[in-house]
Amino acid sequence: MVSVDPLSSLLSGIRAEGSVVTRAVLTRPWTIRFADAAPLTMICVLRGGGTLLLPDGTERAVGAGDTALVRGPEPFHLVDHPATVHGPHAAYEIACFTASTACAAQELGGIHWGADSEDATALIVGAYRASGHRHERLLRALPPLLVVEEDAEVCAWLETAAADAARQSAGSQALMDRLLDWALVCTLRSWFEQAGDDAPGWYRGLADPVLAPALRSFHDQPAQAWTVASLAARSGVSRALFAKRFTQLMGRPPLAYLTECRLDEAAALLIDTDLTIAQIARSVGYADAFGFSAAFKRHKGQSPSRYRAAAAPAVPGALRSG
Repeated sequence: MVSVDPLSSLLSGIRAEGSVVTRAVLTRPWTIRFADAAPLTMICVLRGGGTLLLPDGTERAVGAGDTALVRGPEPFHLVDHPATVHGPHAAYEIACFTASTACAAQELGGIHWGADSEDATALIVGAYRASGHRHERLLRALPPLLVVEEDAEVCAWLETAAADAARQSAGSQALMDRLLDWALVCTLRSWFEQAGDDAPGWYRGLADPVLAPALRSFHDQPAQAWTVASLAARSGVSRALFAKRFTQLMGRPPLAYLTECRLDEAAALLIDTDLTIAQIARSVGYADAFGFSAAFKRHKGQSPSRYRAAAAPAVPGALRSG
């Protein structure tokens, strides 16, 4: 059986698809407005730097080697300096997933603003499309902005890869999409490792020698009739020690976590598949549809059928990049 960890499960709900990568070379003073309403936008700074301005007033400087992930959908800015927005400057906008044909797929890596100079800022920008309900679970685990600081050479591979993809017409779009997916996974893994107490509980749990065996067992077989005792046995500790450790690290008791995970997975299956409610109930560990429906309504505020009906008109949000 292939092990499916929580991060892999969450990442299955958001990915690059039909993306366009912008290579922007900017000479001060400049501003970029990100107007795509993308669920998640990635900015990799190759040279130079700037300041991210978020709608909530957050300001965060980024420099060469930094990779930033910004959670959408509200528009935000990247500027050479916060004061620039109040004076004369070159203003750019990234909104490639619109009706405009200005950012067609065949232009991968080909959009180039400004002129290279010694003090110019060079960026690679990509964005990620929501592909179902699971992307909401990933976004809930992330702050509005996260920045991973690396050596500048770590980011440079994406610039080279984008240029190579642009030169190869056959399969270039698929190649670029998968490169962006790879970049997202690497960035998130680095951030989770560096985040310490700010990382989600399930990620901290996977690094804990007491909880990790039990968490992996549950996520591999969520439909099994797990109990605190059986999970503790997987970890090789007493029931009392396991329950105490789990609650301290994860912020809730073991069975509350199991229920939350099962019902989140059920919500995704209700929206993303045509499985019957009874089939979904069994797949997430409930013996019958009645018990599942009662639990789902208690935790989600709606019956499974109403939840599915309410979500039916929704179209997964388009990811955009420039």
